[in-house]
Amino acid sequence: MSKLLDPRNWASWRPFGIGLRKPNNYLELWKAFRSVKGNRGYAWRILNQGTCDGCALGTQGMRDWTMDEIHLCNIRLRLLPLNTMPALDITLLRDISGLVGKKSAELRELGRLPYPMLRRAGEPGFTRISWDEALRVAADGLRDARFGAYLTSRGVPNENYYAAQKAVRALGTNSVDNAARICHSPSTVALKQTIGAAATTCSYTDWIGSDLIVFIGSNPSNNQPVAMKYLYHAKKAGTRIAMVNAYREPGMDKYWVPSNAESAVFGTKITDEFFGVNVGGDIGFLNGVLKHLIENDWVDKEFVDQRTTGFEELRRELAGQTWEELEALSGASRDDMLRLATLLGEARSAVLVWSMGITQHAYGEDNVRSIVNLALARGFVGRDKCGLMPIRGHSGVQGGAEMGAYATGLPGGLPITPENAAKFTEMWGFEVPTTPGLTATDMIDAAHRGELDALVSSGGNFLEVLPDPAYCREALSRLRLRVHIDIVLSSQMLVPSEGDVLLLPAQTRYEMVGGVTETSTERRIIFSPEVEGPRIGEAWPEWKIFTELAARTNPEISSKIAFSGTPQIRAEIERAVPFYRGIADLRKFGDNVQYGGRHLFADGRFQTPDGLGRFSVVRPPALKRPDGAFMVATRRGKQFNSMVHERRDGFNGAMREAVLMSEYDADRLGLPDGAPVELRSGERTYRGKILRAPLMPGNLQIHWPEGNVLLDESRRSPDARIPDYNALVTVRPL
Repeated sequence: MSKLLDPRNWASWRPFGIGLRKPNNYLELWKAFRSVKGNRGYAWRILNQGTCDGCALGTQGMRDWTMDEIHLCNIRLRLLPLNTMPALDITLLRDISGLVGKKSAELRELGRLPYPMLRRAGEPGFTRISWDEALRVAADGLRDARFGAYLTSRGVPNENYYAAQKAVRALGTNSVDNAARICHSPSTVALKQTIGAAATTCSYTDWIGSDLIVFIGSNPSNNQPVAMKYLYHAKKAGTRIAMVNAYREPGMDKYWVPSNAESAVFGTKITDEFFGVNVGGDIGFLNGVLKHLIENDWVDKEFVDQRTTGFEELRRELAGQTWEELEALSGASRDDMLRLATLLGEARSAVLVWSMGITQHAYGEDNVRSIVNLALARGFVGRDKCGLMPIRGHSGVQGGAEMGAYATGLPGGLPITPENAAKFTEMWGFEVPTTPGLTATDMIDAAHRGELDALVSSGGNFLEVLPDPAYCREALSRLRLRVHIDIVLSSQMLVPSEGDVLLLPAQTRYEMVGGVTETSTERRIIFSPEVEGPRIGEAWPEWKIFTELAARTNPEISSKIAFSGTPQIRAEIERAVPFYRGIADLRKFGDNVQYGGRHLFADGRFQTPDGLGRFSVVRPPALKRPDGAFMVATRRGKQFNSMVHERRDGFNGAMREAVLMSEYDADRLGLPDGAPVELRSGERTYRGKILRAPLMPGNLQIHWPEGNVLLDESRRSPDARIPDYNALVTVRPL
């Protein structure tokens, strides 16, 4: 990689991009410094000694395994107050009428939850109780009840996931799910079916020096900022970067990496080639690209013949899909498809990266299958500078499913079958249910129908992450018992209920005795030690909360689910999940192990029964868009998951109420920037203000979670059961 200055990659000749719209990363440092006043020593130790609880790139302190440079992103800085803030004043919870209606950011800023709190039906607020009383109330509500448990991905370590799912299954149900359900579950399904492993096949080091990186429905500039440093080095090494998206994301067009002098001063042109597609048009576009690869004889025939199956069936299917059909669905031209096919055909190596823009559709599994088809056709798996990468936005997502905190999977990602259930029945000493449980969305449906009695929610906020908040609110209110485990308040805790609502205070990963582990996007299991600092009230680690809840509910299984600490949990994980071999030996800062090595399938065999990768016949979805209608997608701004940090996105200037629309559509409708409009989808409505943006005509974007009011809660993908975070709408000027 060249260390010389390269003006060809500069975003601007203006020093530090003065006068241009872009985030001020140095201001972020100042804000972080101010936000941890009184606990700056502790915050500094977290940054230097802990594994980041933000996105899933994974660190050891402020360094990683991709390059020998400092890593400190805005997301991690914005999470510092959550990890260092003092306890909230519990008298504020005696009557919550003054808290109802506050934004989640305002509730979080009140401070950490310090003690167990209970609100009985009809009471104005919460009362402090002891842990013993809290466990008794929870056990009484869970015993013989129809219940489910949900764990969010916010910094939840592997140990908490593993102990929680074991405790839930000890109580006789597989209805335990986690945040992976609503982000990458289609990737899990499709990758398991096609290559046999639900994980990225390569490492971040493969980005740097690859001939080509293709981002499809993914925006790391907002969601994984450290990745932009990797892309800076990739550009220096000659890598070309392509982007397939409905919106030309400004942060993926030009980015100023604050810790690299050249990029900090002149910025970096990130995307070399942009391919605009309609929201929901990815299959049409990617099938067209593959059709070109086949017609131009750019397929790696040796790889396809020796290492895959199903190619001929797919080839025949694509031959029957017309260019007119693929163009109409994708919104892209046949020539655009040829342009990407040419890049892929000429590349000796490539990494394909995708995220929520691909998965959060009613046909998310087929979206992922179409990406896998491209990689298999070119042999971009199992070797240097190549791979399939479903990039993770949260540090707990990859490990959550692999630990078995999944309604449709056991530890190790094993499907729930009588045979696999019997394996864990023998290992754990109690009967493991043999059929899948309720997914996160299924739990809300069951609660809404009155078919769920209790919900244990560890973190998360269904009112913000799922479609149709009013529907979720009604479902939550109908439960006889809700147990909310978290470090701060959330709006779903304040929803009145027909029964008891318990708030149980949890510890952060940095407070847990014995340390914990996370699994990064590149399959690296990383140890994060306990960090010396203040401790909040009577907060417990979540692994202890779940095991104590189960033991109180059914004392007969207490000895079978008890753990003395996180080292014992890691030892059991190693026995339960063979490919996590080495996790039991992680004990100190910097300890890590990358399961599968740098590349999966480097031996030439996939993890399928016959060792072959599987091509999938993917047919374009039948998307009908009436004249005058728009397809609207929900996007992320200045936020982490549903935690909104700023009302304005520094990359594009969009306020939270912005409705992003193409200039073509805005001119056609006579809508200037700032024009108030109403979006309508059936009876659902959303009001916002127009912001012209480099977006494909016929498509709109609004912020998530604010835009969830437009989403149909019944639209989900067939296998993964992920909600569809898009809607067909009409636009009415106000």
